[in-house]
Amino acid sequence: MPILDDLPFIDLYVRLDTKEQAYFRSNERGSVISQFVPPEFEESIARFQAAVLEKLQEHNDGAITFENARMRLARQFLNDGSSWVCARRINTKIPDLDKLKLPPAIVSHMMNLGKRDGLIVISGATGHGKTTSAVALLGHFLKTYGGTAITIEDPCEFMMSGRHGTGGMCYQVEVQREEDWATGLKRALRWAPRYIYVGEIRTPKAAEQLLRAATTGHLVITTVHAGAMEEALMGIIFLAEQSMGAAAYNMLATGLTALVNQTLGEQGPNLRYLYTEENAPGDPVRTLIRESKIGMLSTYIDRAMARLQGGTAPGGKR
Repeated sequence: MPILDDLPFIDLYVRLDTKEQAYFRSNERGSVISQFVPPEFEESIARFQAAVLEKLQEHNDGAITFENARMRLARQFLNDGSSWVCARRINTKIPDLDKLKLPPAIVSHMMNLGKRDGLIVISGATGHGKTTSAVALLGHFLKTYGGTAITIEDPCEFMMSGRHGTGGMCYQVEVQREEDWATGLKRALRWAPRYIYVGEIRTPKAAEQLLRAATTGHLVITTVHAGAMEEALMGIIFLAEQSMGAAAYNMLATGLTALVNQTLGEQGPNLRYLYTEENAPGDPVRTLIRESKIGMLSTYIDRAMARLQGGTAPGGKR
């Protein structure tokens, strides 16, 4: 009898309130066709339905490992009274950054960011590999430079807890409520981590804590749902400003180390990339952020890309 891990899915849709034919989207790149789950998986789907109901209970989002498959769960209550869950498969093996088919010049520069502190923002639309790139980057930092990392996620997707290389150690925190994001960040700072990974910025207090962490000697990595780099920065400021007022602009300008926007194409990920200079408070990118002129960053994004492609980008500390 096959198990769920044998089904070649990326997204699996299962009704929870009664028995109904489940369907899935295949894990072939670019596939948008929904297919019915074959009959031989019926018993597995029934067990999965019960496991999801037990896992979620009062929550609508979460993660589960079931029959060798790790999945992110999102439950929806539909207008006809039915409830369904979409289970997205997660590749639990931490990927190597240099095997993600990212532009080599950008990867090389990103790898050196582990020597710095500040804030690395990875933005993009849902399903375009933000989390994969962020986790690969954190894994590289831990293996290469060592130190302690704390991740704050909802849910924990990749299993990163434990030793990385000879000198790296990672601890993962899974938050359950919106208000737990800021608390989790505040508690994380008491562990004196070298690296902090925040799965998503959701609340004003969390945005404030994230910016404070990025300006007090830590290297913070976070993902932001945004279609463009400028939108990602404005999203962070929008939240942080509600908690700390106009100081949010200066904090972001001071803390920003690098900004990535990632989209998946037929040939792999496409990136736009922007970085700030080390020990340079007058860096023009920082100046534009302080002056609330984020919409004018395009010129510097193009310039940063050109410098990397020409091999002239600097490395080292912020």
